[in-house]
Amino acid sequence: MQKKTIIYIIMAILLILLIPIPMHLNDGGTVEYRAVLYKISNVHRLTGNLETMYENGTIIEILGIEVFDNVK
Repeated sequence: MQKKTIIYIIMAILLILLIPIPMHLNDGGTVEYRAVLYKISNVHRLTGNLETMYENGTIIEILGIEVFDNVK
């Protein structure tokens, strides 16, 4: 009985840590998916440069450390 309870508690904690919450930013269309352990940003933001009006790409952070960035 106690083993099942521990498994349920661990599963609940993992769900809390891994389920993202989408946040829409007011910078041209960027969407951030934030969970406790990671953050994924689909970037679409305005720049100050007239030749390239937008920056597009993806940024992935795990535990606050940026592991992938292809924003151009």
